[in-house]
Order: sequence, then C-alpha cells, then structure tokens
Amino acid sequence: MNFKIYLTFKFFFHFCFSLSLVGLIACQTLSDPKEGITHQIIRLGSVLALEGQEEILGNRMKSGLKAALDNQLVQAKKIKLIFENDYYEPSVARQKTQQLIQSGIFLMIGNVGTPTAKQTLPILKENNIPAIGFYTGSELLRSQSELIINYRATYAKEIETVVKMALKFGVKPSEICAYVQDDSYGISGLKGVRHALVKAKVEENILRPYDQVLEYKEKGNKDNPFLSPVGFYPRNTPYVKEGYNSLKKWEKSTGINCRLVVTAGTSTNIARFIKLAQEKREDWVISSLSFAHAEELQFDLEEYGVKEKVIITEVVPSLDSNLPIVQEAKSKLKNEFDRVSLEGYIVGKMTLKILRAIPGKINRESFLKQVAISKFDLGGIAIDLTQGRTQSSELVSITVLTPQGFKHLKQDKLRDIFQ
Repeated sequence: MNFKIYLTFKFFFHFCFSLSLVGLIACQTLSDPKEGITHQIIRLGSVLALEGQEEILGNRMKSGLKAALDNQLVQAKKIKLIFENDYYEPSVARQKTQQLIQSGIFLMIGNVGTPTAKQTLPILKENNIPAIGFYTGSELLRSQSELIINYRATYAKEIETVVKMALKFGVKPSEICAYVQDDSYGISGLKGVRHALVKAKVEENILRPYDQVLEYKEKGNKDNPFLSPVGFYPRNTPYVKEGYNSLKKWEKSTGINCRLVVTAGTSTNIARFIKLAQEKREDWVISSLSFAHAEELQFDLEEYGVKEKVIITEVVPSLDSNLPIVQEAKSKLKNEFDRVSLEGYIVGKMTLKILRAIPGKINRESFLKQVAISKFDLGGIAIDLTQGRTQSSELVSITVLTPQGFKHLKQDKLRDIFQ
C-alpha cells in the first residue's frame, strides 16, 4: 500500500515538474511569432551583402549596427541582431527575408541596396514589418508608408547638390551626362539627374533623352538603343566599355562634350570606369553617390593612378567631426570606423532611442506610434520624424579626391576642378 502511494506521489511530482517546464518554455517563446519578441529578447533582422563584390558595404553596415545595438536592453529585453547574406542579389534577398520572417523578427534594419530592397519591401509590407535605415537613397523607400523609416538623404538630393554646384561653376546643362548601374539603383540615379535638371529649369530638349531612356528602362528592357547622354553597366560586373562608348557616341553625334558625368554605381565598377576615362584622356569630372564605399573607391583609384577630378557625396557627418555621435562611433568601431559603419551606428542608435522611449508594451504598433512623435538630438545629429516625415536627415556634403584622400574643399578649390 505504501509502495502504491509512493508511486502515485512520484508520478504526480514528475507530471507537475513537466508542466512547469512546459510553462517556462512557453514563457520564453514568442508570444506572437510574427512580432519577434519574447519576454527576454527583441529580434531584429538584417539582409545585406556579407560576401561577394559588395561585401565591404554589408560588413561595415553590420559592424556599425552591432556596435550600437548588440546586447542592449530595452525594458529588460536584450536586443538580438540576426544577419543574413544576400550577395547583393535580389532573388537571394527575397529568400533570406522570408526565412527571417518565418523565424520571427520585430523589424528589418540596415539592409543594403536598391535592387534588393525592391524585392524585399513588398514582403515586409505584407507582414507589417517596419524597414529601418536601409543603406539606399532610392525613391522606393520614400513613399508615405509608415513602415519605412530612413536616416539618409535621397540620391536625388545628392545628385541635385552636385549638379547645382557644377552649374554654378560654369558647366552647361547639356554638358551633364550619366553612367549608371542597369537596375533599379541606376534608374534611381538617372531620375535624380533628371530631377536636378528640372529644378535648374533647363530646356525641354535636354530632358527629352532622359525621358526616352527612363520610359524604356522602366519596362524592364536591358539594352539601350537610344543615342543619349547615358551609359549603363550590368549590376555585379566589372564591365565599363559599353557604357563609356555610349557617352562617346553621344559626344560625337551632338558635338557636345560631357564635363560632368554623374554616376550611380558601386565603387569597384565606378573606379574602373574612371580609370578608362582617364586613360582615354577624357576631361570629365566624375561624381559618385554615397552608396559607393569611399575608402574602397579611393584605394582602387590609387591603384589605377587616378589623382583628380573625382567627387563623392556623403550623407553622414565628416569622419573627423567632433560631434559626440562620431567620436562615440570611432571609439567603439576602431579600425572598422568609416562612413558606412558610421551610418550603421547612427541608424542603430536612432532605433535604440526610439525603442527605449516607448512608454508601455513594446509591439510594432507602439513602435510606429513612437516613431511618429520622435524628435531628438542624437549626439549632435538632429533627428526629426514628426509631421509624417519618413526620413530624418537631409545632410549631403561634397568631398573631392586629393592626394590625402576624399576631402571637403572650400568653394574656390571646388571651382578649380571644373576649369
């Protein structure tokens, strides 16, 4: 009899212990798998190029995000970053995004590139997942969707800044040409050139070739049958001759030389294009968008013996700035500190400050409500996402290639490069 009682108590004890384990595990699992939050963790996803031709961008963005966010606490919950490699390939980005969503993420942060964003944004929207601080200035991310929150200025703003400067220093609108990647990123750049020319109130005949090319390309065509001041190169390739030849045909046909060539591409290809142009003794000033990694572009240009007539726009504060956010990033990132990792750090700190400001329960709804009222100083950078803004910064600065690297120059020195 005693033995039966003992067995009954033993069974009851094991049963209760098992139930308590189940309860404990349940408490640690996602209350809502799609929300990416447990009692202990907030999971943030990021899909970017960690290998391949553009791996420097993805890895530096990753470094900046990790320095800002890794293991930080929000309402006693630890932030966990999950990074996936997409090789800067849209189809891979799509697949990796779906995997992250299935595993549960609160938001997506710091993804790199326009063609990849074009594939992933619809999936994120369908699942009501915010997209924060993507490394692209494309108009794709400048919709009025409350799910998209940008830090950086647009490509259109970057190009407008360069075009405005060139026109000021005597370049004619007809002497502005473009060399771009043949995908949504390049098309964003091309639209930026057109936008800048429209703002400069140029004649319709100057806009017409751009309109013709844009209309054709937006139908998905990969060739470029038009005589125009635009050259293209295939994404993720080193090929530059076809795009260069397009510009030379334009010059020969019209009798108008390009004085400014605005590019929207990656650092490796742009460097090769600049090398070819200078080998052919072209008197072109060539500008690059901030998407190109400035340090890598500088390194390649040094290897090619290029020393002048190259501009790159930047959307983060100068690396030698005394702003607290810059000094903080420099201290944490050490030898990985550059313009891309600084942007990742700023995006991470901006997101962290918004998360910590949420007064009650953290979920996507409360996060987006907090975004909509967010206006604060971030170590010397003004962040303002109020009044329906989906972008917190308009900062664009121009740097010029010098023997000491890309540097900010005074107006008279900027003028000299167009002489």
